[in-house]
Parts: sequence; structure tokens; C-alpha cells
Amino acid sequence: VHIINELDVPIVALGLDDVVISASPEGILVSDKEQSSHIKPIVDDIEQEIMFAEKSWGSYQVLDVGEESLTIKVTLYAGNKMSVHYHQNRDEVWTVISGRGKCVIDGHERLIGVGDIVTMQANQIHSVEALTDLQMIEVQIGKDIRKEDKIKVDVQ
Repeated sequence: VHIINELDVPIVALGLDDVVISASPEGILVSDKEQSSHIKPIVDDIEQEIMFAEKSWGSYQVLDVGEESLTIKVTLYAGNKMSVHYHQNRDEVWTVISGRGKCVIDGHERLIGVGDIVTMQANQIHSVEALTDLQMIEVQIGKDIRKEDKIKVDVQ
């Protein structure tokens, strides 16, 4: 039995032989070892949003998907920042859970730290820069939560 676990929950496997188990934020695969090489076409046909990604600037993990909300844990490494952008169809709320940063909303700058809550209404131009490693819970609220609703602003 081969088990790969990228989740923060235990996997217990009893009485199994020749099985592959792989658990990640994108899903859980359980397969007979002999059949595991045939899984790629099945997985490729599944249309699902990316639930976790590591980037050069940090990482994000989708925590919850609701009918009119999306909750994400965002980690920005010190010295990195989000692009300056706005959303036409949704509001956002950031809750800082660790670190310090500097956010800008409609040109108004403020320092943020653990416990601070930042609210952006639709069409408010915003960004955040991590002064130290910064972790936030981001809640997106609206009837139309899609990647295409993020409109980047060219800053001179």
C-alpha cells in the first residue's frame, strides 16, 4: 500500500493490498496499483477549480465554496504584494491571522496586523503588500464569483 497525504487529516488504511491512496486539496484517489496508471484520463476530464496553489509570492488554499461566497486562506511572503485590482460583482473581507502588511483601498493606505479586518466593496480598487510573511482569510461575497471578475489596474 502506498499512501501520499497532503491533507491535515489522518488517513487510515486497514487490510488492503496493492493499493495507491493519494489525498490532496484537489481530491482523493484510491486505486488498485495495477489500475493506477489508467487514472490520468479520468482526472483530466474532471472540471474543478484549483483548490490549492503554491506561487513565487506565497500560496492560497480554498477553504469553503458557498452558493454566494468563497473562503480562501492566502499567504503572502514578506516583500510580495497582490496586484492592484477591483471586482465589479463581489465584495471582499480580509481577516489578518498572522504577520503584518500594508493595504491600499481607493488610494488610502493603512497598516494591518493580526486581528485586523479589511472590507472592500465591489468596484473599490485594492491591494495588499506583506511587510512580514502575512496570512489572511479572504471571504468573497457576491452573486457572481468568478476569476474573470478580477480587473487589474495599471499603476504608474
